[in-house]
Amino acid sequence: MTRGLRWGWRGLFLGAAVAGLLLYGVHYMNDEYFWPALTALMALLITTLVFFYQKQAKRTPPRSASPTVTGWLGMLTGAYLIGFYILLYWAPQHITGWIVMAGPISRALNGGEASQWFLYGLLYTLAILVMGIRMLTKYRHNRYQIARTFSVMFFQVAFAFLIPEILVRLNLPSMDLKNIWPLNYTFFFDWNINKLIDSGALGIFMLVWGIVLVIVAVPVITYFFGKRWYCSWVCGCGGLAETLGDPYRQLSDKSLRAWQYERWIIHGVLVFAVVMTAMTLYTYFSGEKTVLSFNSNTVRTWYGFIIGSAFAGVVGTGFYPLMGNRVWCRFGCPLAAYLGLVQRFQSRFRITTNGGQCISCGNCSTY
Repeated sequence: MTRGLRWGWRGLFLGAAVAGLLLYGVHYMNDEYFWPALTALMALLITTLVFFYQKQAKRTPPRSASPTVTGWLGMLTGAYLIGFYILLYWAPQHITGWIVMAGPISRALNGGEASQWFLYGLLYTLAILVMGIRMLTKYRHNRYQIARTFSVMFFQVAFAFLIPEILVRLNLPSMDLKNIWPLNYTFFFDWNINKLIDSGALGIFMLVWGIVLVIVAVPVITYFFGKRWYCSWVCGCGGLAETLGDPYRQLSDKSLRAWQYERWIIHGVLVFAVVMTAMTLYTYFSGEKTVLSFNSNTVRTWYGFIIGSAFAGVVGTGFYPLMGNRVWCRFGCPLAAYLGLVQRFQSRFRITTNGGQCISCGNCSTY
């Protein structure tokens, strides 16, 4: 095994893994490989840019105490995660065996057969639980870390997994009650609004609950506790990053250029989400299909592919060994951008930095 692989090696290895998945898709998926192929090309482009940036800047990443983090085992983990997400989103027929294995658990919880999304939720929850136990052991002398780990484990198990599955078994509308727009970008889609309205009192409550979370709860709670109340204590994405992604925490880029990219990209995603949602609501209430000659369904499809699947899933989790555990949270999550804007202008916990005094000690990513 090799410890402390340079950024260029990480990029080349992951690029080769993604290219291999692309060839696999072309050979076995017939005419259904467009989306996985496009995802693979995007991932390959990102890794290539990382390679040339490393070569030009001649930078090396922080070294980890474990060779499994930045060494070849870490790269294999990244390749595995990328491959799993591509198959999950666009070629679930190739993970049918895994789905069947989850069948008994699915029948026990919701009374039906397992789907690819039930399998994903189950694996996601198990990952947070198992790696959460590791976190509790690692930070057993830190009460803050213990409380935070228990919090993300509870919200994932109860709110994101068990409650929605039990509601399905009771023939009631299911919803992750902690998932907030714009992270939950399908909340204002026409099919979801109609489903909630047609489901009676509980569905209406869920619709009102989701709107109140966006308009009232987020600003008020962020004012008193800052944006971390959600990202590190409630959010499932943050929960996975803080548990499964903990070994890769030190790999995140701390440079000024990374911070500049972060601001532009994450706020660009927020604008994309707002525009897409506005188009969706306009077409829902007006009955039109287009807004300024743009088809809202097409915009929704591209948002779901680029942001909801490729960025949040393939890159956000698969790139843990390449760019650290907070790739999605730092660069892509529109809710994090919304929380950050609220915290910046209306919060008692506004956090500011003085770039001239930063010594790149890395403590900002230690915990």
